[in-house]
Amino acid sequence: MTFELVTPPVLSRGTVLRDEPLRLDADRQKATWPTARVVVVDEKGRTPVSWDAAPVSRFREGDAAGWDAAAGSGAVLRTRPAEEIAPAPPGDAVLLGEAEGVAYWAVRGRPDLAAGDDPADWADLRAVGAELDALGAGLFTGAVAALNWHDTARFCARDGSPTHPHNAGWARRCEAHQHEEYPRTDPAVICLVHDGADRVLLARQPVWPPGRYSVLAGFVEAGESLEACVMREIHEEVGVEVSEVGYLGSQAWPFPRSLMVGFQAVADPDQPLRPADGEIEEAIWVTREELRAAMEKSDWGARDESDGKLVLLPGRVSIARSMLDSWAAQG
Repeated sequence: MTFELVTPPVLSRGTVLRDEPLRLDADRQKATWPTARVVVVDEKGRTPVSWDAAPVSRFREGDAAGWDAAAGSGAVLRTRPAEEIAPAPPGDAVLLGEAEGVAYWAVRGRPDLAAGDDPADWADLRAVGAELDALGAGLFTGAVAALNWHDTARFCARDGSPTHPHNAGWARRCEAHQHEEYPRTDPAVICLVHDGADRVLLARQPVWPPGRYSVLAGFVEAGESLEACVMREIHEEVGVEVSEVGYLGSQAWPFPRSLMVGFQAVADPDQPLRPADGEIEEAIWVTREELRAAMEKSDWGARDESDGKLVLLPGRVSIARSMLDSWAAQG
């Protein structure tokens, strides 16, 4: 039995207009700067956030229907008036786009820009991405992704000369030969493997705490299709052959620059599981009822009192949780 995502992955909810002509129109950028807003992100990937309501657990009950994808859970991205940052768009700022007539930019934070903020209000994307509304989640995701790229693209990959931001932060141009480079995105597949009925395959990496499980994922190799990557990665990681590979959805994962492309696939649970040494510590088949029970008992999971088994699930900010929530909601 196939399924679809019941809610969009939380970091795919951006609503700003990403229009290339805006990035090339310096006059428009200057004209809209006085009313623009700026997302300030520090070197740890954090930005200040306010709360319209008490924080709601990202993991409670695994009930996707009880969470408003557009409104989030009460967190509000705290942007700054652009003219508090500079009288005109700085050369290292990134134009994130426009929404409801307001231009939004991103800059890497400096101590003087953080003045007046309570340090406790600064949070990273993993912590608050699911709590933000669609506009805030999209802005924060785009800001982190673009600024991370700028931090690592200061020299030309072709001739080694220094590069400088161009096109409102969406390109860098080298000094020696004017080569242009653009923000990198590394595609990775993430796949929920099920048996076509009521069991799902979960796995745990060696670096994760005992009991923490998720679905399987891996990076796409050069010259490889997404579907071929799904089949290769699952076989490499747990020794299982899959079929009926189908697309579910995608979301950016800017840690530092991935795009997670979600799939489902079917496998025979009678196949022996052979976790890859050094990559997968443990792989298990879990029934839909067991997965629902883990979602309902506590924020992160539940311990079965009968056998002491602990199941910890991914947070809602991850597309993995969207996939598991959607599969659990079937039937």
